[in-house]
Amino acid sequence: MSVRIGIAGVSGYGGIELLRLCLGHPAFEVVYAAGETSAGQRLHERCPHLYGHPVGDLVIQPFVPEELPDLDVVFASLPTGKSREPLARVPARTKIVDVGGDHRFVDGWEYGLTELPGARERIAAATRVADPGCYSATSLLALAPLVARGLIELEGIIIDAKSGVSGAGRGGANAYGYAETNEDVVAYGLLGHDHQKEMSEALSRLAGGGRRASPTFTPHLIPMTRGILSTCYGRPRGSVATEQVVKAARAFYAREPFVRVMDHQNGRSAHTKWTAGSNLAFLTYVVSPVSGLVIAVAATDNLGKGAAGQAMQNANLMTGQPETAGLGGTASWP
Repeated sequence: MSVRIGIAGVSGYGGIELLRLCLGHPAFEVVYAAGETSAGQRLHERCPHLYGHPVGDLVIQPFVPEELPDLDVVFASLPTGKSREPLARVPARTKIVDVGGDHRFVDGWEYGLTELPGARERIAAATRVADPGCYSATSLLALAPLVARGLIELEGIIIDAKSGVSGAGRGGANAYGYAETNEDVVAYGLLGHDHQKEMSEALSRLAGGGRRASPTFTPHLIPMTRGILSTCYGRPRGSVATEQVVKAARAFYAREPFVRVMDHQNGRSAHTKWTAGSNLAFLTYVVSPVSGLVIAVAATDNLGKGAAGQAMQNANLMTGQPETAGLGGTASWP
């Protein structure tokens, strides 16, 4: 029996990636697509690679929640600030995965990072799930074992993360064009990125006991299309060795199908290219022999584990599918 899927924001980078994953899913059937500037076009006009594919003839609709067809799940890949009002009007019978940023840690919505303790069961029982932000998913995967096992202090955590330009969205301003981003690296969001509060809340809940985490987060834009590399630093609680940290992370993620904990290779960590087009996350841990700081490095695809892949993982759980359905592909490396 097929699962009827709708995608709102289908012509953005996240929406197109969701569409690609759904077309490879054994049970998901895309029967509805919505967009703002693309409304009225057929999908193959917006996505020429779908010319000749049956779904390519689907006409993109304006997103009017009251006029939705009978759907099992709607993926909302809308800009932050644009999803709260319309999604409140989606019929209760239709499950929602919000890939945007409007419902993270909002009452009535489950936070959708599957690998956090207890999250899988809550997501499976939910009808409203908020995907984590791309920076947040990557950085939290790196830090979760360290915080949950009490290996690092909550104070003084530093998150230094770098993202490809697709993280800005297809509707990004001229500042994200080729001439502006090529051969350039820039730190941005220095006065408070949207994902700062999200990561603080997730880490605080993970630590428990009423303790609060306030990590210092600096995102960077780098001249590549997709991928995130997050390098996180934490002060150890007591004496901690690299082997102890790696062992804790491997135990924490022992049954996780998409997380790979790797030894560093002559001082090098995972590459973002290893994750391209996949829902995989590669993690590397070391303890600096100079500063004593614990260093956790995570690589993901910002459109995969950081957005559409995680959304499909959540939708699989919400609809009783195998969690890995439609997500079994490896990266498109090299």
